[in-house]
Amino acid sequence: MFIQTETTPNPATLKFLPGQPVLDEGTADFTTAESAAASPLAQRVFAVSGVTGVFLGTDFVTVTKSDDSQWDHIKPALLGAIMEHYQSGAPVMEGTAEKVGHAEHSGEDEEVVTQIKELLDTRVRPAVAQDGGDITFHGFDRGVVYLHMQGACAGCPSSTMTLKMGIENLLRHYIPEVTEVRPIA
Repeated sequence: MFIQTETTPNPATLKFLPGQPVLDEGTADFTTAESAAASPLAQRVFAVSGVTGVFLGTDFVTVTKSDDSQWDHIKPALLGAIMEHYQSGAPVMEGTAEKVGHAEHSGEDEEVVTQIKELLDTRVRPAVAQDGGDITFHGFDRGVVYLHMQGACAGCPSSTMTLKMGIENLLRHYIPEVTEVRPIA
């Protein structure tokens, strides 16, 4: 098994490509070892000292490290943990673990929200996945779109620029009701 790695715009995050499917659909975001109970793969990754986050996509695993850890020191252990997981035959997720997706929204803005989600799914999320992250819809209120940033996007130094110059401009261009885009914590 050969696992490729790719850097992301976030220097604290590295993208691992195991060369086989990770999730059949959607994504899963784990910000603590305790939250990873439903994922044997994420548990193995969290067992490596210095790991502060694990994000699973359809064909990649994004790992976030602590500020005091160096990639040169923990990358070999992470490659070993991912390889051991796939060689063990254990599932990536156990049971019907909740996967990350867009928040539900109903009411008078339902048509606008449907357009926002469509643009996010077709134009934004595929590009962000290439960088090892995901952005999902969280809410829409009085022209403001609230988005949840995950994986490499969470805490990325360029995430504000991506939100304001990229996503906000895109949504405002296609949907006049959108006036601003804000991240949620």
